[in-house]
Amino acid sequence: MLLPPNPKNNCFGCGDRNARGMKLTFEQDDVARHIRGVFSLGAEYEGGPGFIHGGIIATVLDEAMGKVSRFRNVRAVTAELNVEYLRPVPVDRMLRVEGFELEMKGRSLLIQGEIWDAETSHLLARAKGRFVTLLESDVRNLEAKARREKVASETPQS
Repeated sequence: MLLPPNPKNNCFGCGDRNARGMKLTFEQDDVARHIRGVFSLGAEYEGGPGFIHGGIIATVLDEAMGKVSRFRNVRAVTAELNVEYLRPVPVDRMLRVEGFELEMKGRSLLIQGEIWDAETSHLLARAKGRFVTLLESDVRNLEAKARREKVASETPQS
């Protein structure tokens, strides 16, 4: 199943409403239980000359890994993220990202993410993270807060 950027979402990584965002598209493989994406990042995401900034690499990994919670039909937030930068990630190169579950302990989902060079198949970066599933009451409270903030931002100030 294709997971295109959501037009109602302002997320920097996967939202379509954020003009400065990355607008990443992912694919949900229900059989393998992997989230995958293929993309190229331009010079606007550069750190050192010719290479993607490490914070952007972490963001891409976090985006793919965060979507893995879909396989358990829960919403989860990042609690810990440990990134190994194995090779420099070149600008304007086709890359492949994957996220998949390692295990679940209580409300914690342990997830791994990887970024590969799509042309050479070299592993460029790898992350392991702990994502905490939200309770239904937390989700309802966050959604209600977002609705209130949206109404407040659209209400003219006198």
